[in-house]
Amino acid sequence: MWLKPEEVLLKNALKLWVTQKSSCYFILQRRRGHGEGGGRLTGRLVGALDAVLDSNARVAPFRILLQVPGSQVYSPIACGATLEEINQHWDWLEQNLLHTLSVFDNKDDIASFVKGKVKVVSIEKMEDTSLLPHPIIVSIRSKVAFQFIELRDRDSLVEALLARLKQVHANHPVHYDTSADDDMASLVFHSTSMCSDHRFGDLEMMSSQNSEESEKEKSPLMHPDALVTAFQQSGSQSPDSRMSREQIKISLWNDHFVEYGRTVCMFRTEKIRKLVAMGIPESLRGRLWLLFSDAVTDLASHPGYYGNLVEESLGKCCLVTEEIERDLHRSLPEHPAFQNETGIAALRRVLTAYAHRNPKIGYCQSMNILTSVLLLYTKEEEAFWLLVAVCERMLPDYFNHRVIGAQVDQSVFEELIKGHLPELAEHMNDLSALASVSLSWFLTLFLSIMPLESAVNVVDCFFYDGIKAIFQLGLAVLEANAEDLCSSKDDGQALMILSRFLDHIKNEDSPGPPVGSHHAFFSDDQEPYPVTDISDLIRDSYEKFGDQSVEQIEHLRYKHRIRVLQGHEDTTKQNVLRVVIPEVSILPEDLEELYDLFKREHMMSCYWEQPRPMASRHDPSRPYAEQYRIDARQFAHLFQLVSPWTCGAHTEILAERTFRLLDDNMDQLIEFKAFVSCLDIMYNGEMNEKIKLLYRLHIPPALTENDRDSQSPLRNPLLSTSRPLVFGKPNGDAVDYQKQLKQMIKDLAKEKDKTEKELPKMSQREFIQFCKTLYSMFHEDPEENDLYQAIATVTTLLLQIGEVGQRGSSSGSCSQECGEELRASAPSPEDSVFADTGKTPQDSQAFPEAAERDWTVSLEHILASLLTEQSLVNFFEKPLDMKSKLENAKINQYNLKTFEMSHQSQSELKLSNL
Repeated sequence: MWLKPEEVLLKNALKLWVTQKSSCYFILQRRRGHGEGGGRLTGRLVGALDAVLDSNARVAPFRILLQVPGSQVYSPIACGATLEEINQHWDWLEQNLLHTLSVFDNKDDIASFVKGKVKVVSIEKMEDTSLLPHPIIVSIRSKVAFQFIELRDRDSLVEALLARLKQVHANHPVHYDTSADDDMASLVFHSTSMCSDHRFGDLEMMSSQNSEESEKEKSPLMHPDALVTAFQQSGSQSPDSRMSREQIKISLWNDHFVEYGRTVCMFRTEKIRKLVAMGIPESLRGRLWLLFSDAVTDLASHPGYYGNLVEESLGKCCLVTEEIERDLHRSLPEHPAFQNETGIAALRRVLTAYAHRNPKIGYCQSMNILTSVLLLYTKEEEAFWLLVAVCERMLPDYFNHRVIGAQVDQSVFEELIKGHLPELAEHMNDLSALASVSLSWFLTLFLSIMPLESAVNVVDCFFYDGIKAIFQLGLAVLEANAEDLCSSKDDGQALMILSRFLDHIKNEDSPGPPVGSHHAFFSDDQEPYPVTDISDLIRDSYEKFGDQSVEQIEHLRYKHRIRVLQGHEDTTKQNVLRVVIPEVSILPEDLEELYDLFKREHMMSCYWEQPRPMASRHDPSRPYAEQYRIDARQFAHLFQLVSPWTCGAHTEILAERTFRLLDDNMDQLIEFKAFVSCLDIMYNGEMNEKIKLLYRLHIPPALTENDRDSQSPLRNPLLSTSRPLVFGKPNGDAVDYQKQLKQMIKDLAKEKDKTEKELPKMSQREFIQFCKTLYSMFHEDPEENDLYQAIATVTTLLLQIGEVGQRGSSSGSCSQECGEELRASAPSPEDSVFADTGKTPQDSQAFPEAAERDWTVSLEHILASLLTEQSLVNFFEKPLDMKSKLENAKINQYNLKTFEMSHQSQSELKLSNL
């Protein structure tokens, strides 16, 4: 067997091994004592020593070493249990390597070349030489070795190959079945051994998987074969004619397999492209789809995965399964395989299993049509992995509610039309009409708008060449109808021309009867319409438009993807503004600036901070106004930038409370609509709306028990119980607020909306935080002194109100019946508040904890008290300029983020140095 080369020093093994053959590059050795007459004791002794000194001795008694001239280091490259086995390896080296090694000038190149050739399965880069620029060697059990040179991006290619090699468990041996029948019509791809021999012709690829029996035990409901074999239809042609055409194609494919390989090692040549364009024989179609799409790798490396998905998703009901059930009977209804429960059940299992595997995609329309065709030519599990390959690799971002991938390709298609069909592009002023018509071409690979027997040939080309085949076929369709399209008067007539043409594309080589498209428009033409053969159309597409490389297509995709995504973002923005504008008083241009700031904050956090689950912050499936969401720290940045309520060091605390208030569902995220609604109150709300917002910011849930600013220095100085409700003015006048407050509370009670939920009363601790916020808001205001004097007056009034209410609640210690009698004869709340302000509440002095717990004021009390001071009314009702705030925010948003990140980095650096 061939070994992974590892360097050894030959001098350590001179006494343990006997050289039997040697050349300038290789040495064949026998373990001392093995094969010598009467040398059993010697053999055992040397074997024991070998096991200690040389690990290769435990493998086999014969080995071959690579000998690089001039070096003391040798590399074992093969070992054998018998002389016959090791001689076979020696003969292979002489026949395949010795005559090649002489071309190398560098001795290191010799070692690298040989090591790459003899590995079990190896993918290895080699050093550049004048003869071999940028080479890699891919070896498969040393039976076949492939050498590639002048490779672009060689490192990425090698990494991808190694990753794929690991995924398919390439360390299992490859078996060659020389007794296999050469008739390619009998090719199978099945599981028969305990290691799942995926056989294609005479080559079997081994992968760790259970036998077919265990698969049947796991998923007894799976249909064992491709549906086309169970529902084979008889065509209009004679059976002999049908079979002769199939046999000719099979023979051509067989010749190609013999010359260029059969499985994943098959060369992609111009000949195979021509064979695909002719149409793959039905007996080989599903197998070749698996190979071309690399779904065979997923199938081999995920044994039992599909069966488990079917079991897990069985019987589950949700919106996705309802959509699947609705579309099951719309999937190729003209084909007999889907006119009975066998085909419908298989389609249901595959679609449901994929939706269970990939909830992000789930199920999208057109997936049912594609999966139906896959089930016709492959088994259920194979159809599932083909669907995975299409949805997740070959057509990325096609199957979602925004179909971004399809829109990108529509934009690419428009550019290709301008480049290849300039006259048509000049006539069709708006190419978006053609793009919209061709959307179904890309989403269903022509399956929904072309007869099935013709469309499967398109699918053949798609699995071989990818989306490039659809682009060039679309150009060929337009080019064939260019004259009629140029003479069309409107988009509707252009649609009719293309639909009629596609409906009359036939496949003369199809062994089955014609199956029309159930989306065809013109099946009842009075005049005979010329028929186009699909093979001719595909051949024309390759000859006229096949010059586009995969790299060019991908480059165009990248360019147009940016435009499409920007268009989606602009659409999202306009929809958000349309939803939010009627609900706020902010000017539309200011609202647009706020949206940009909100989104920019989200994007900066995506790129500048630690990776987070972005799906929770940006979910395109949510309503437009809720797609972008920010967390508490991001909200604090925006609050500091655009909020008019700046409170110095207290701003951050106020931002935290505002975020908790807006986070209704407590998922630690808020959307743009909630953010703007809050700002609208701050900038454009009436005084009572602003005071109500401030009030709510200082009661739960905005204010929590463990609030980091819950202990306030204002607490003790304000708790006085003997302040009068009559205050002296600087000019000597006295103002009695008692009657004024009574009337205000009555008016507020009348105006209060009865349907509005009443807010809970504010406790003493909460009131202290409320006062502190007000004091902070007045800092650096031009009327700062007047505002401080006014708020001191209002604070004293509210303390008196709370203390009087506390006395009323603490004195009620009688039974519930007595309480009801007292309430019946009790004065109104506003009268009880001002009943006796000169007395000291003895109970509250005796029980301070109870006093603090029972002390409360309501929103109406606070609002009425604030309305008594004109300076406070002016402060809350003065107009605020949002534009200047927004201009400064645009300038400072990046600076604020940069400062925060640098400060965070310095803190982390200090912690690391401790």
